[in-house]
Amino acid sequence: MKSGTATATNVLAAIGAGAVVLKGVRFGMEVFGPTRPYRLLNRSAIAPDSDTFANQLALATDSILHHDASIAVLKNGSEFYPAELEAIRGAERTIHLEAYEFQKGEVTRHFLEAMAERARTGVSVRLTIDDIGSWRTEPSYFDVLTKAGGRVVLYHRIRSRDWPYFDHRTHRKLLIVDSDTAFVGGAGWADHWIKDCGAKSPWRDTILRVRGNAALSLDATFAQNWVTSTGEVLWPERSDTLCPSRNGSRCMVVMSEPGYGVSRARVLFQILIDSAKSSINITSPYFLPDRSARHALIRAVQERGVRVRVITAGSGSDHNAVRRLSEAMSAKLIRRGVQYHEYEPRMIHAKLMTVDGSVTVAGSTNFDHRSFALNSEVNVAVCDREVTRVIEGHFEQDLGQSRPMTPGRAKSDSLESRALSTAAWVLRREA
Repeated sequence: MKSGTATATNVLAAIGAGAVVLKGVRFGMEVFGPTRPYRLLNRSAIAPDSDTFANQLALATDSILHHDASIAVLKNGSEFYPAELEAIRGAERTIHLEAYEFQKGEVTRHFLEAMAERARTGVSVRLTIDDIGSWRTEPSYFDVLTKAGGRVVLYHRIRSRDWPYFDHRTHRKLLIVDSDTAFVGGAGWADHWIKDCGAKSPWRDTILRVRGNAALSLDATFAQNWVTSTGEVLWPERSDTLCPSRNGSRCMVVMSEPGYGVSRARVLFQILIDSAKSSINITSPYFLPDRSARHALIRAVQERGVRVRVITAGSGSDHNAVRRLSEAMSAKLIRRGVQYHEYEPRMIHAKLMTVDGSVTVAGSTNFDHRSFALNSEVNVAVCDREVTRVIEGHFEQDLGQSRPMTPGRAKSDSLESRALSTAAWVLRREA
């Protein structure tokens, strides 16, 4: 009898060990496995600013094309935090916030107090906070909100049963009020986006305020990770859900999730790069394009005469090793005509791309493998020349405060550069 029990125990232990190994292999493949090769087939002659192109882009990214968006471009924390607080203080039904970074400090105290005030009046307040991105923010920090009736959940908590998903993070930065007004972009909630917290801060960033039916799509994006974290399916609060209107900017919400499938965000970027006819402007704090993206950028320059300009973090970067790796990986791009610049005044954290003066992409996605393959991300693609004009105006201002990387700098023979070039070659698949 004891022998049978021992055998059963050994079998169960072997099954458990096998499951652990398989999960470990899965984790390794996601982090170090090859990226998919992307390339747009049958590149159309249709201009990116046309209705046809916008419709096709929405279909290709499995998104809804909205025609009624009212969009404001908010530059830096001095603009977007007051606008977000104003929206929260006017909330009547719901406040939904999803964040990778929600750090203790003056900024988040103001937000928690404002949300708690609305929760006391009966507004449903829900927060999804990434457990890694905000690991220094202990649960008790949210007491002022939870005691008022608000709810806070941690995404993919640091615990044994969730360890296979440890590397799947929500990197989204979302705030949606009453399913009607939404804020989306690169900035989370922390003091370094608005005040001096040390060298070269506050950070440079951009947020879009989106009003109209596109805010419903952003609310649906929030609902996705809420159900992942709680099992609760959120029912839309508005009764006029997706009523057709053509009285505003055309835009679509493109959300992406980790896993082995195709990244919608990556499809979005590939289509726009391969469709550009005159200009591509990219702002990304961590510019580590994969092989397909690098080839697409080179083709745009050399085959179609597109002016490609990139601004990324310079000496103010919060990850200097990533900065050096970006320089090494971009050396070939620079030699092939891509204009690569490092923003010098402070950390630049905006995640933006414009194409042909007519399309803007703004959201949480960095130009790297982690954002495209491992994180929950969200972007808004706006097909509107006026919005793009504002974003490109900011790009020109940032360019004036950036240092160009020349072919001579890219060919540096320093030991550090050679070592990082080797690392770039080894990591080229996952970057």
